[in-house]
Amino acid sequence: MGIKRSDIEIMAPCGCYEALHAAIAAGADSVYFGVGQLNMRSASAANFTLDDLTKIVAIAHEHGKKAYLTVNTVVYEDEIETLHALLDRAAAERVDAVIVSDQAAILYARSKGLEVHISTQLSISNSETVRFYSQWADTVVLARELSIEQVKGVYEKIERENICGPAGEKVKIEMFAHGALCMSVSGKCYLSLHATGCSANRGACRQICRHAYKLVDRDTGEELHAEGTYLLSPKDLCTIDFLDRFVDAGVRVLKIEGRARPAEYVKRVVECYDRALRAIEHGSYTPERVAKWKEELSTVFNRGFWGGYYLNQPVVELSQNYGSSATVKKVYVGRVTNVFKKAKVAEILIEASPLEQGTKVLISGETTGAVEFKPEQIWVDEKPVEVALQGRKCSVKLPQQVHRGDRLYKYVSTSLE
Repeated sequence: MGIKRSDIEIMAPCGCYEALHAAIAAGADSVYFGVGQLNMRSASAANFTLDDLTKIVAIAHEHGKKAYLTVNTVVYEDEIETLHALLDRAAAERVDAVIVSDQAAILYARSKGLEVHISTQLSISNSETVRFYSQWADTVVLARELSIEQVKGVYEKIERENICGPAGEKVKIEMFAHGALCMSVSGKCYLSLHATGCSANRGACRQICRHAYKLVDRDTGEELHAEGTYLLSPKDLCTIDFLDRFVDAGVRVLKIEGRARPAEYVKRVVECYDRALRAIEHGSYTPERVAKWKEELSTVFNRGFWGGYYLNQPVVELSQNYGSSATVKKVYVGRVTNVFKKAKVAEILIEASPLEQGTKVLISGETTGAVEFKPEQIWVDEKPVEVALQGRKCSVKLPQQVHRGDRLYKYVSTSLE
């Protein structure tokens, strides 16, 4: 196939500074984030201010990564000035591209010299529509309802007919590779608006589809049997077990969903897909390794996995649980109170739960990202112990730099509950 890791861009979600640093450390090539009210996570905690925009772009560029700003909601007449101010700031701070869907955003972004990526919100499903948007866009996210064969057909047409964007290069295909899916068509859903007055198309989805429902025919009383499933809640997308076919179909940007997810989620997903791409390049992409990566992916937030619409399945695979089906959960232990850089040792105040020797832990913080390791030795009062109890300070050896104020968690199997 001849696909190299450098041919494929891994785009990671960034909803907090912990996730930003985790993505960078894990090997992502780019991050995407939202600012203000004109993005699809505007009503969540995974959102930033204009001042954050400056900082995020600077951090990404310092590490040789690209930073993309999402401006992909419906834009109303009274928001045009806000839109222009946001895109002006994005251009001034040298954002690498904006992910947009509204024509007002597309046109103004291009007038400011910003690179444009077309959001999946526009449900682009054929090469003629790609050609239309290539007037303004260098990258297009195709409709997430397409099969791999349909994606490949669009890619081959782009290659054969030399469909190029404003930069003079062939338009790149970007696709969601991992994360949450919903029952809507490419994210255009009105269920939340209908039920709560909060529009998903304005970044305020209330996740109504994730609730448990019973479907009954009111005329006959017959109930649609969906025992053990959530009728409107699909499992999460996972492409790692057919990633070779995915990139062979022409996908050049792998987009990871999850701007509302924590740093350890971003770290784990980016690491697994990075390893899988390298394995494809080196001819070591095997079912055994895929099974291992999928096992690792199952340790962070997920609703179960399926291949989405890419595998042309006639029936959606529905979630079996409300919320996450992750095989492990994190339990808060305490916080870092001191760091001895030369010795690579952290002092931890144990606040909420004991810390056991050899237990896998996570240290997370705004400038640290997500650091995971197993403390093989724990010291209390300069003496080795097997368990550090609440109310005590202990010391552990570090694999890499952390900072005062960082939080320490331990991982616990959910099967033990």
